[in-house]
Amino acid sequence: MIFKNKLKKQHLLIASLALALMGCQATPQESEKKASSAAIAGDTIETIHGVQVADPYRFLEQDTEQTQAWVKTQQAEGKAYLSGIDNKQAVVDRITELWNYEKVSAPFEHGNNTFFYRNDGLQAQSVLYVKGANEDEKVVLDPNTLSSDGTVALSGVSVSGDGKTLAYGVSKSGSDWQQWQFVDVKTGTKLGDELKWIKFSKAVWNKDNSGVYYARYDAPAGGNLLADVNFNQKVYFHKLGTEQVSDTLVYERPQNKDWGFGIEVSEAGDYLLLSISQGTDTRNRFFYKSLEKPSEVVELITDLEAEYSFLGNDKSVFYFKTDLDAPNGKVIAIDVNRSDKANWQTVIAESSDPISNIAIINDHLVVSYLHDVLGKLSIFSMNGLKRQDVNLPGKGKVAGPYGKRSKDYFYYVFNSYVQPKTTYRFDFKTGKSSLYAEPKVSFSPDDYTSEQVFYTSKDGTRVPMMISYKKGMQKNGANPTLLYAYGGFAISLTPRFSPANIAWMDMGGIYAVPNLRGGAEYGESWHQAGMLDKKQNVFDDYYAAAEYLIDENYTNKTKLGAYGRSNGGLLMGAALTQRPELFAAVLPAVGVLDMLRFHKFTIGWAWTSEYGSADVAEQFPALLAYSPYHNVSERSYPATMVMTADHDDRVVPLHSFKFGAMMQAKQQGDAPIIMRIESKAGHGAGKPTSMKIDEFADIYSFLFESFGLKIPTKVN
Repeated sequence: MIFKNKLKKQHLLIASLALALMGCQATPQESEKKASSAAIAGDTIETIHGVQVADPYRFLEQDTEQTQAWVKTQQAEGKAYLSGIDNKQAVVDRITELWNYEKVSAPFEHGNNTFFYRNDGLQAQSVLYVKGANEDEKVVLDPNTLSSDGTVALSGVSVSGDGKTLAYGVSKSGSDWQQWQFVDVKTGTKLGDELKWIKFSKAVWNKDNSGVYYARYDAPAGGNLLADVNFNQKVYFHKLGTEQVSDTLVYERPQNKDWGFGIEVSEAGDYLLLSISQGTDTRNRFFYKSLEKPSEVVELITDLEAEYSFLGNDKSVFYFKTDLDAPNGKVIAIDVNRSDKANWQTVIAESSDPISNIAIINDHLVVSYLHDVLGKLSIFSMNGLKRQDVNLPGKGKVAGPYGKRSKDYFYYVFNSYVQPKTTYRFDFKTGKSSLYAEPKVSFSPDDYTSEQVFYTSKDGTRVPMMISYKKGMQKNGANPTLLYAYGGFAISLTPRFSPANIAWMDMGGIYAVPNLRGGAEYGESWHQAGMLDKKQNVFDDYYAAAEYLIDENYTNKTKLGAYGRSNGGLLMGAALTQRPELFAAVLPAVGVLDMLRFHKFTIGWAWTSEYGSADVAEQFPALLAYSPYHNVSERSYPATMVMTADHDDRVVPLHSFKFGAMMQAKQQGDAPIIMRIESKAGHGAGKPTSMKIDEFADIYSFLFESFGLKIPTKVN
């Protein structure tokens, strides 16, 4: 019992304190037994569609003194374990060293002003700058001044068309709730306007720059801002210089409480555009409203049958990217004056590569594709004739393009798992790209490699995987390996640089990322093959990736770690309950782990289009079959670190609390089951730099300890 012996004294003290706080008395023997789980199982059992389902840790859903005491115990135990790992500081030092370089975003232009973000290296949050024509750059907004610990972050910015006024949203401690405020760009003066109760919405300026359109919810009626369910989003217009209570209600749908509104204003300012979602379903409806004359909202696309992403318009002709009868995406044109489907025109046909992004720039369609997960950029005329492919600097991810229809250039950002984000500018006059901003890092990308392999899943499906490591690595079957994955919500895991990954490779580690079904790496059909009753395909794809790494001598079961966040945290829960023997360590982070009750909190109801709902009799059996919390049994589990945060109001921490308590109660082996519960943090967005570095250091240290490896006194 290595874990219990190592921390026996600390655990006795912590457990005794926690039990006392909960009003319990315990003998020293009972305290030792319960040291790893101060939560005492309850007797909650409910009948769902005729099936009795036990929920012994239901009480951890409530923010009571008992729950708070348990959380404090778990935090203390987790910190004690992690701080006791030898040479962990060497990991912190190396990640900090690698992270400490200037990061500059791609620019965006409004009026005569050019805006961009810059982080000097270790700043908690990136700073927004502006550079006017023939003027020196200056700070527009420094979010690091909004809080002493960097936990107040920018959640979005929107600049007026004339470039004179900035609207910006802030969130506290990682919450999804946003508050929007306004700043005069020239003087830096903060205006008095404040917009509250906003989630999942940006602020969009009207043509004359007098105000913004936005979507908001009513204040939570239950008073629990971090757990109460969110329904009935509404669209408003706010005129600068007025109170929010005076804002004009533009559109609502009280009879459809689960509708959400994505808001845009056409580049010419002639239309308000509403993309209407239902949960996280990739399909949407599309409505619009003329802003040039008094009019009602027009319901252009009313059937929830496909994705329709507005690209731009030529007066009454609207351009969309859609997957209607085209799982990989295509571009269509709809004249809203002749909107019957028979009149819709295909501009760019579907290809074998899925479309990831499109922008209309210089009266051209600039299309970003995924070719076996890697970026590809092509340019078409507005009538769909291909002009050229853009020569990219390598094999990796393309973010963008960023530009405007009135400009004859655009920016894009390229990176890979071993190459940091670098910004390029493409000029239509020359048809070539030029380097715009390249970071100066404290390592040589040439010392590392990132290869793509393909493996076969359980049902014969061919799945790609990127494997990154330091050159010179030997395939000896014993390399420490971290297998990170997601697999859901049509989110594609394209190459993404992180300085922390370089530190992991410097420790001799391999970083592997398989592109599981459930994502959109191969279009909507790839997504649908990993959702609802096909979710098991995602898990099987992941296990096959692990088996490939073992069979091909990259690593072995005693050196293989599993890590995933959010929907990827669900994947980790499945790995623990379905294939625990395959991994030496598993890290479920901010995971969806109770598949029978996820829809009862905050925005969880929106995921039923992806997972299904336990309220639906036909969908209940599949959810119960893989729900991690409900499938923990008494057996030997690998080392596990369940990760969550106290302000996560997207995947509320009760998922991790209940799952962690169940794992600790059922563990029959010697490996540790600890929890890492962050304070003043949320689902992940807006997390300050120091908190990110600490998190990665804890992950890598936990893995090395679980693998039985010693961290060197200096990592390089």
